[in-house]
Amino acid sequence: MFVYPWLLWALSAILIPVIIHLFNFRRYKKVYFTNVRFLKELQLESQSKSSLKELLILLARILTILCLALAFAQPVITDKSAPKIDLSKKTVSIYIDNSFSMENVNSQGPILESAKLTAKNIINSYRSIDRFQLITNDFEGKHQRLYSKEDALNELNSIKASPSVKRYSDVLQRQTEFNVSNSNAVYYAVSDLQKSSFNIQDIKNDSLHKVTVIPVMSGNINNVFIDTCWFESPVQQTGVLQKLHVVIQNNSNKTIEAGSVKLIINNNQAGLGSFAIEANAKKELVIQFISKIIGYNYASLQIDDYPITFDDKFYFTFNTKVNINTILVNGKDNGTQQYFNNLFSGDSLFNLKEFSENSIDYSFFKNANTIILNELSQFSSGLTEELKKFATKGGAVVVIPAINANVTDYNAFYKTFNLPGILRSDTHAMKLDAPDIKNPFFDGVFEKIDKQINLPLCTQHYEFEQKTNTRAIGIFKLINGQAFLTSTEFNNSAFYTFASPLGQRSGNFSKHAYVVPTFNKIVFIIVNWYTEIYTLNNRSVIYIDQEGSMSEEPPHLKSKDAKIDLIPEIRPINNQLQLTISQQLNEAGYYDILWKNSLKKSVSFNYNRMESLLNFHTLEELKNTLQVNNLKNFSIIETDNTTDMTKAIQLGGTGVKLWKWFVLAALLFIAIEICLIRFLK
Repeated sequence: MFVYPWLLWALSAILIPVIIHLFNFRRYKKVYFTNVRFLKELQLESQSKSSLKELLILLARILTILCLALAFAQPVITDKSAPKIDLSKKTVSIYIDNSFSMENVNSQGPILESAKLTAKNIINSYRSIDRFQLITNDFEGKHQRLYSKEDALNELNSIKASPSVKRYSDVLQRQTEFNVSNSNAVYYAVSDLQKSSFNIQDIKNDSLHKVTVIPVMSGNINNVFIDTCWFESPVQQTGVLQKLHVVIQNNSNKTIEAGSVKLIINNNQAGLGSFAIEANAKKELVIQFISKIIGYNYASLQIDDYPITFDDKFYFTFNTKVNINTILVNGKDNGTQQYFNNLFSGDSLFNLKEFSENSIDYSFFKNANTIILNELSQFSSGLTEELKKFATKGGAVVVIPAINANVTDYNAFYKTFNLPGILRSDTHAMKLDAPDIKNPFFDGVFEKIDKQINLPLCTQHYEFEQKTNTRAIGIFKLINGQAFLTSTEFNNSAFYTFASPLGQRSGNFSKHAYVVPTFNKIVFIIVNWYTEIYTLNNRSVIYIDQEGSMSEEPPHLKSKDAKIDLIPEIRPINNQLQLTISQQLNEAGYYDILWKNSLKKSVSFNYNRMESLLNFHTLEELKNTLQVNNLKNFSIIETDNTTDMTKAIQLGGTGVKLWKWFVLAALLFIAIEICLIRFLK
């Protein structure tokens, strides 16, 4: 192929030395001798040698002009198996995968450095007049511009491993959208082909975009990392033995015989766990510790692993200053007030406020987590309106009906909050059915259910209508299938509706072993006492209580070391503020949410563990995927070393450029011509 085939017209210049050779304009003068026999023999011999010399000079001149004409036309040799690339294209878009999995190593060192060297070879394979787009997983503004050849080579040096993870289909879309008006663009992808992100199978064939994939493969697959952690207890308190469950994953073909994980809390080692993991397996271990600081604690789990180290540390925070604000509103004829006093008043976790249904201080509803309506005789309009406000904030409302409830009044209240209404009262005594441990409500409550346990007895209950337009979930049922305890979502809150009073006149549920875990689950499930762990670059949403106006000072997200201080995207929702963190953070660690000079919440951010799973496409799998999905616009360059890589890029991309060789050949033929004229007699 020729870059400038129209310059082949210069080959017509070959006629010039041919014409000079055929038409010799020199004039000869005849001189006669008396005896010319010997001169004729000498003349014939000289003419023969002269003709051979002139033909060789002519050939040298023709070859000189031929080589010069071909050099200016710039001939190249392309790989016939590679897609045809228009050599006049001026824009080269190169994607360099800089995810954390590129920290792995091969025989040349870190594969990210191999990827940068490959990108350098691509750039050097093009001309200085071409323009280059460099793009990584970071999707920065500078990726939306074109560089000169020199600037592109300099920009390569600034590329570093990043926590950002992008699917290749999104990367290619960003490349093509940037060059949508440029039909002269070619695309390269330099990646380790990790299956979790290099989703070549999701890309549709597009003959307009010629894409070349260049794999940079690691020499081994070896990574041990901390997957996640959680507390066995939903509440963390100082001076109480805590159990932390940790999951370690071995993503390698080697068994780990002896490993250790450290628990660091507030810069001090608080625990140590040991583990042994089979190849390509997970291991769960438990680390016990006692927290000594009241309030937020900053903790991390650490292991030692090489070469991929970004996932060897897992950050989390937890709060030991626990206060669950519970409001108990008692009806005038309730028979279970003492039960709730025994359940909540004796535990420092709970701040219990009691009111009679005729004298409720609604100002306490603002900070309440749980409101228990215990056998009310009626629902006032003021109570209903305050519960509507409470429901928008988020919390738990427990409704326990009175033994002689005003069904009309109760149904009006239930209808307001889209709860199933009461049909009738049933005085047949029957037991509760065994709870379904698969129900999400019982997560972490029961390890197993004893089939021999004596189940609670209900002597009187209300039968509820079966509404299909509610989001009601049965928690406890009677043996006849009717609901005993139902959970229903309304706005941001959960309403828990009992079908029976809990006093002795209606059964023995209040004295049964189920009552304590049931109410503990209700008050704990609505308040997130678990560690707030978020993932970087994953659009995390954090909620805090709204207090006053944001006009003077909005909430800040500030790193614990004070190096990062930013204002997140803020959106007021009901009585809370929704803080959205998307691409602003790129470093794992602890972050405090500060508003009006006070700490509202401490959270932790960790790197995405998707990059920890070192599962890669093989070249055979990639070729098969391209064939199955009919991606004819894709080609693959596979090499073993840098020298082969440069040659492969030229063959599969712009082709091997030959113009330099033709220039050297032209100079060689000029030298031959000079030698023929000077030395050949």
